Amino acid sequence: MAARDRLAFALDAPDLARALPLLRRVAPEVGVVKVGLELFVRAGPDAIRAVREATDRAPRVFLDLKLHDIPRTVERAAANAAALGVELLTVHAAGGAAMLGAACSGAGDACRIVAVTALTSLGAPDLRALGVADEPAAWVDRLTDLAIGAGCAGIVCSPLEAAAVRARHRGALIVTPGVRPAGAPSGDQARTSTPEDAVRAGADLVVVGRPIHEATDPGEAARGIVRSIAAALGET
Repeated sequence: MAARDRLAFALDAPDLARALPLLRRVAPEVGVVKVGLELFVRAGPDAIRAVREATDRAPRVFLDLKLHDIPRTVERAAANAAALGVELLTVHAAGGAAMLGAACSGAGDACRIVAVTALTSLGAPDLRALGVADEPAAWVDRLTDLAIGAGCAGIVCSPLEAAAVRARHRGALIVTPGVRPAGAPSGDQARTSTPEDAVRAGADLVVVGRPIHEATDPGEAARGIVRSIAAALGET
């Protein structure tokens, strides 16, 4: 997988009017564009179409809705996402094996399901407040085993857990949000890493949003991250 294809740009914007100018600047530089709750709730399928039509070399669409509901509802939602041409869709691993399996069934072969383990905004005290005695790494391991066992293509975890997941599940797709270039503020993320370290740890896809959004030149910011990923992969 080329370095460009390992960068997922998080297109977080309140509406398409503000998302489109940014999308046009960044889409040619990245392999994947992630559409999340903020934009999808406002624009719906139009957001997916906008990504697919952004450039001649259209990036793959990653729909990050973190579905968590009864199995039948999630199955139908996953089928609808696949029909939109989405290639990756998130669900919450904590929804359980039956829900995860239903998501995979609904998505079919065209759309891969990735299960969110522990949100990167959560630390050990947050998990304890939720009644989870495990440390984040142990909780991620537990939910990863559940998700892969249920048929998911991969999981979402912080870069700090990627190496352990890779060691246990060689063929799993590992998606890591909470990725920040060196020196960038962590914001509301508790478990973060640089793009280089995430890839070296075993991440297949690194998700970056604010460091690109807030850059003076978002396209160049994306190119810089791709260069750092390429260096970590030993590409020239």
